[in-house]
Amino acid sequence: MTIPFDELKARLLANPEVKAEYDSLAPEFEISVELLKARLRAGLSQAELAARMGTSQSAIARLESGQMLPSTKTLLRFAEATGSKFHIRLSAA
Repeated sequence: MTIPFDELKARLLANPEVKAEYDSLAPEFEISVELLKARLRAGLSQAELAARMGTSQSAIARLESGQMLPSTKTLLRFAEATGSKFHIRLSAA
């Protein structure tokens, strides 16, 4: 029997401990989503972006997967390579 992803996610997030951990990872995944959108908007493959940034395709994959938090320097290089503008915003909670 297969459980649809949305149903499984809802079940897991019903556990307060799982929900707290999931929520704590939200900023990292927001960054990865923005990086992916910037690359796609620029029409670049991971390999093409890596060449522009002077890094490896696997490094780009790690950035886009949310496995690591990039430095400000990396974010600036990513923005330049994708023709994007880099912004930092802190808003009221």
